[in-house]
Amino acid sequence: MTGASSGIGRSFAERLAAEGTSLVLVARRRDRLEELAADLRRRHDAEVEVLPADLAAPVSRRSVEVRLATGTPPVDLLVNNAGVGTHGDFARLPVDREDQQVQLNVVAVQRLCSAVLPGMLDRRRGHVLNVSSIAALLPVPRSATYAATKAFVCSFTDSLHEELRGSGVVATSSLPGFVRTGFQEAADWSGQDRLPKLVWLRAEDVVADSLDGAWAGRARVVPDLRYRATAAVTSVVPPSIRRWMLGRTASIVD
Repeated sequence: MTGASSGIGRSFAERLAAEGTSLVLVARRRDRLEELAADLRRRHDAEVEVLPADLAAPVSRRSVEVRLATGTPPVDLLVNNAGVGTHGDFARLPVDREDQQVQLNVVAVQRLCSAVLPGMLDRRRGHVLNVSSIAALLPVPRSATYAATKAFVCSFTDSLHEELRGSGVVATSSLPGFVRTGFQEAADWSGQDRLPKLVWLRAEDVVADSLDGAWAGRARVVPDLRYRATAAVTSVVPPSIRRWMLGRTASIVD
């Protein structure tokens, strides 16, 4: 599981450990991972392996790829949860940070799936759960790269889902909406306080819906009825109107 030390990733770890699942936790900071692992071992008697890595850096990411491809015990559930966003007009954002975002949100997801899937197919069992975002379904002015990376995750996972049909292996993407995890602060977005309370989801609920969808063999999961309704309504709105609406919304909550 990637991005395990905080936010949605930590909630995934809590839920799976409580259910008796052995875990391999991946995040950049060893101290946070070790603290979480000790807590899960104490409270749930969980088997927890800690694997610090910066998934945006190819050399650091390689250790995770090797663990997925050849490690013991094998990984039967890969949760690609690590992600980062940026906020602001694309032309004014540092391009190196945008590139880092693509490395983490896109390239890492692709490479970790490539590492884990051959073994899953040999064993004829396994699940890949890629955490995308409701932003994947919409243009998001002032978060252009983030929305595009999450659209990649959705399309990529949809394709994998069909390629894997009948193999015993399932690929699922989860498309949560706004969750209070510290993600917005990391993206330098100050407008979160202007959003109504109604739009915010609990990480625990996102995790529960996501795992239920994965175990049910679904290709996509949109956690929470409110966001499922939003996705259904916006899907029939012409693209030009969606762009205009999202552009106006971005200016209001910025």
